[in-house]
Order: sequence, then C-alpha cells, then structure tokens
Amino acid sequence: MSALFQPFSLKDVTLRNRIAVPPMCQYSANDGLISDWHQIHYASLARGGAGLVIVEATAVAPEGRITPACAGIWSDEQAQAFVPVVRAIKAGGAVPGIQIAHAGRKASANRPWEGDDHIAAADPRGWQPLGPSPVAFGAHLARTPQEMSVDDIARVRDDFVAAALRAREAGFEWLELHFAHGYLAQSFFSPHANQRTDQYGGSYENRSRFIHETFAAVREVWPAHLPLTIRFGVIEFDGEDETTLSESIDLTRRLKADGLDMISVSIGFNTPAARIPWAPGFMGPIAERVRREVDIPVSSAWGFGEAKIAEHAVASGQLDLVMVGKAHLANPHWSYQVARELQIERPSWTLPAPYAHWLERY
Repeated sequence: MSALFQPFSLKDVTLRNRIAVPPMCQYSANDGLISDWHQIHYASLARGGAGLVIVEATAVAPEGRITPACAGIWSDEQAQAFVPVVRAIKAGGAVPGIQIAHAGRKASANRPWEGDDHIAAADPRGWQPLGPSPVAFGAHLARTPQEMSVDDIARVRDDFVAAALRAREAGFEWLELHFAHGYLAQSFFSPHANQRTDQYGGSYENRSRFIHETFAAVREVWPAHLPLTIRFGVIEFDGEDETTLSESIDLTRRLKADGLDMISVSIGFNTPAARIPWAPGFMGPIAERVRREVDIPVSSAWGFGEAKIAEHAVASGQLDLVMVGKAHLANPHWSYQVARELQIERPSWTLPAPYAHWLERY
C-alpha cells in the first residue's frame, strides 16, 4: 500500500493524501489584488488530486511584496478576492491554505522573467525595502534596506496578525507563515543580514525574537482547531551548517511549545555565496532530523517531483507531506500520474468524477 496516498490529519483538518502544492508566486496581481488568473490556476491544481493547496506568498503590507505584481492581504478587498479561490480549492477536493509573508530586503524587485533584480531607486514602480540592518543581499538584489526601528517591527508583527485574521475570514483552513528564503523573518534570524546590537540582534536569542514574537502574536488569533505552520530555512549551506541547523531546531522546538503544528523545512537563502547541493530529494534527511529531534510533523520541497522519490520520503519517515511545485505546473494532474506509476488501484479516482469516469472506463 502506498504511503503517499494515505490520509493525513492535523488538528481538525484531514488531507486526502500526503501530496501538497507549495506556495508558488504567480506575479499576476494588481496592487496586491488577485485576478482571474489565480482563480483558474488554483482550481486546476486542486482538481488534480493534491491533498493540500497553499496559495502563494501573500504580502501582509504593501512594502512586503517581492514585486509590484505580488498578491497581498493587507486590505479587506484583497481578502474577499480570495473567497472564490478558497471555494474552488475545496470544490476540487483539496484543503485551502495560504502563506502570508513579508519580503524584507528582497522586496521591490522586478518579476523573475523581467530581470529578477531590484527595481531602481528612481523608478516609481518600486519602494524602499526594509530589513533588520542596512545590509544588502548582494548579487542581483543590491539595494540597501532601511533598518527597521522597534516601532517598525511592532507594526509588521501587527500586519501579520491582521493578515491571519483576514485569511481566516476568507475561509482558509491552513495557515503558513513565511519564515524562509531570506525574506524578513528569516533575515532577522540570519547573521548574514542581521547586524543589530539591540534586543533583535546579536545573540541567537535576540535573532530569534522577531520570529518568536510574530508567531506568538498570530497564534493568539488563529483558530486553535486549524493548522498553524511555518516555512523555515533551517540551513544555509554556507559553511556554518551545523550551527545554523542546531539553532533552527532549537527555535522550532520552542515554537512547537507555543503551538506550532508543522514545519515546512527549507533553505535560508540569506547569502548569494551559499553552495547548495541541489539533487533530487536532498532536503529529505535534513527534514527527517528536524522531525526526529523536535517530534513535529514536517514537509519539504526541492526535488520530490518524481513518484519513487516522493513515495520513499513518506514511507521512510523523512516527511509527513511532500511539497511538489514545478511538477504541478507541468502537469496539474500530477497526483493521477503518480498513482498510476505506483500502481494504485483505480488511480483515475484521484481526479474529479467528470474526468475520472472516462479515464476509468476507457
């Protein structure tokens, strides 16, 4: 029996299988407001058979967008635009999730296919990025961020809380906080980006404070019966891997004590000098260590888009869920394809009946 196609329950939510679509930015919004593109995109992903579909990184404030075309949820109008998306995901048989985020010093960039670099300071399309310290990421993201004051930190924390409330009102049943990929929360945790000397910088305890306080504030307002999760970059591949991973595991353990339900184990991406050992499923053993040492459900992405690799990750206990992104863009019915490869009985019934009936019959 396939481990990948077993149900998974977390709090009061049950996924039909262990396949999840992770957040994938579409860069197709207008002033944070999503469009018809998103409606069709997420409906097709949900119909394809995944158990969980998480909506792309959605900014909690205007300056928190990666690009001017990123989705936002800092207004009630933006939140209401997600309501039909939530309905479409549920109608497709998947659980609707959303990732809320602040891009920090990586904000105000061009879309990936338009350069993937910082928008020039004089360009009216852009804005001033914020960060824990006035330290640029470098490479294609060369703008120096404005160092956040303690008041700025409190405001952004409140922005996360307001976004979580709006996400719940829109009907989302799974919330992920984006604490990875060199964006704001991750950059507070990283010595590469954080050179502060106040209570938010320096020691591990201080560098953890923004993440810990933001999580705790969201935990206060997010319903206790629904999953509250994070995507967290636990490793940088910068030569300090054991130190970073040990600190990340300790912080995850503390967040679990405060009500964290699951972690999506990812990479820090705080320095362009990192040497990432890209390979199929390479984050599996790292995720398994977090799972074992913290005793918490885990997921991960990066190279799990092949049937045997995904099945092994779940069956061996590395992951509770596999996050499969690019393969779902290439084939929204990836779950059906995998069910066939794994010789699941009646694989077509991973799809909605209007598709499944004909695939099963002929």
